[in-house]
Amino acid sequence: MSAQSATTSLRAQQHATRAAFFVPGFALAAWAPIVPFAKASAGLDDAALGLVLLCLGTGSLLAMPLAGVITSREGCRKVLVATALLICATLPLLTIAASPWSLGAVLFLFGMGVGAMDCTMNMQAVMVERDSGKAMMSGFHAFYSIGGFVGAMGITALLSAGVGPWASYLPIVAGILVVLVSASKYWRADRVSQDVPALALPKGVVIFIGMLCFVTFLAEGSMLDWSAVFLHEVRGVDASRTGIGFVVFSLTMTITRLFGDRLVQRLGRLLAVVLGGVLASTGFLIATLVTQWEAALFGYVLVGLGCANIVPAMFSLAGQQKTMPENIAIPAITTLGYAGVLAGPALIGFVAQATSLVTAFVGVAVAMLGVALSMRWLKV
Repeated sequence: MSAQSATTSLRAQQHATRAAFFVPGFALAAWAPIVPFAKASAGLDDAALGLVLLCLGTGSLLAMPLAGVITSREGCRKVLVATALLICATLPLLTIAASPWSLGAVLFLFGMGVGAMDCTMNMQAVMVERDSGKAMMSGFHAFYSIGGFVGAMGITALLSAGVGPWASYLPIVAGILVVLVSASKYWRADRVSQDVPALALPKGVVIFIGMLCFVTFLAEGSMLDWSAVFLHEVRGVDASRTGIGFVVFSLTMTITRLFGDRLVQRLGRLLAVVLGGVLASTGFLIATLVTQWEAALFGYVLVGLGCANIVPAMFSLAGQQKTMPENIAIPAITTLGYAGVLAGPALIGFVAQATSLVTAFVGVAVAMLGVALSMRWLKV
């Protein structure tokens, strides 16, 4: 292969990797506005809905290590194609599930598709970034957020126009299939050599990186589930306007990730994580300790700025470490990080119930400062 054709192929792989990140963000965001319809269709109360929604997270967590095993034997391309098709098959079924059991089963399969794709796309990204010779992970992760914006806006617009839930998912599925057809030929087919174990317990620096991802995802999850509650219950903002908190956080994170690779390239990944942890910690402290509600919004902006590049940097470092092969390291780190999204908001709720939401947010600030300080011990 000539140098020019190799460059062209690598550029195509970079675009295809961005497309892979777009799909699960797009699909998950498209599910969120349908939840009230699915709740009514399945005849669920609030408590039952909470239990059924656990099926999505459970499916994702179980699928992540399995995806690492299959990817090591079959390559990223086959797994990404299969998981994208699973997402397409289960999305419409979410709108017609007529019982708690059927909805839980479909959510479990949908979660498996999203979780496995999430894991595999990061393995694809590590390989493409390594071959590119420059920081690209923040930009890849930005497309997950972009997919979320597009998916939420698209499904909301269709529902607002009077399109039913099932019919509104047809263009969503069609969009995923278009991405699949255009990108799949550039997804990596690399396989791990047969003398490398397909599955093993994570150890050493892999666990360390995974725990840092857990804390950072916990912080991100706290913004998703508790930012509006904090503005309403602690700062007295009208409930109709509290959604602006998560909007400013997510917009800041997305924009920062789009331009974050240049910063990471200039500072280095470790220093970028230190800066990010300090910014996120400062943001939580400002949001909780300064009483004006506008200060909370500024704090959310700092949290978005700080968290944006930490997880992408962690996945890049996972690809550099030599303790474990990446087909084991990436699924382990993805699983630990995703556990932070699931468990974090619940932990904050328990702390808030026992003390206060302010205390819980201060605890997250301390944890993010710990992420920054931990870089002195991280060796890859």
